[in-house]
Amino acid sequence: MPHTILHIDSSPLGERSVSRKLTAKVQAELRAKYPDSKVITRDLGVHPLPHLSGNVIGAFFTQPDKRDSALTEAIKLSEQAVDELVGADVIIIGTPMWNFGIPSSLKAWIDHIVRAGRTFKYGATGPESLLPSGKKVIIVSSRGGVYSDGPMKMMDYQETYLKAVLGFIGLHDVSFIRAEGVAMGEGAAKNAMQSAETQLVETVKKVA
Repeated sequence: MPHTILHIDSSPLGERSVSRKLTAKVQAELRAKYPDSKVITRDLGVHPLPHLSGNVIGAFFTQPDKRDSALTEAIKLSEQAVDELVGADVIIIGTPMWNFGIPSSLKAWIDHIVRAGRTFKYGATGPESLLPSGKKVIIVSSRGGVYSDGPMKMMDYQETYLKAVLGFIGLHDVSFIRAEGVAMGEGAAKNAMQSAETQLVETVKKVA
């Protein structure tokens, strides 16, 4: 069946970006599997969303029919980002690991889409997702070192944060494709890409 694919890149490195090369391959594999799919691209490395301002936060907590023109304008980009997420069946997110976490451009996108009343609400037992069910998230991460195992695992705040914040809004079907050790020499970088491409193929196979 056709899918709507939301493709998000956050690296500002263009053709030099490892995560971009891999997200492009994920998208290509998905489109080969589902040729009629629609792709929505959001390039946070080139066109980052602004960090939240007082006006945007004020608009978040103002009912739509109570917003004046300034608040309506302030929340426009956030509404667009949420609408893209709501309409997507598969979400591809490319992110390098920066200082053990994610780029601020990706964090800004997250701040715009984790919205009380739009993507989650608080119920009697805690947060409840307002997103349509059945969404698949594929996260492609590039790392200079190795953080999935070994002594540096405790420094991985990239995957742990993404898994937690996406789960908070009900996105629990999350797969990670890792290119690790890309800064550890030419041989390690080559092995990292080969491993990531193997993970990529296996991940796409499982997308229904």
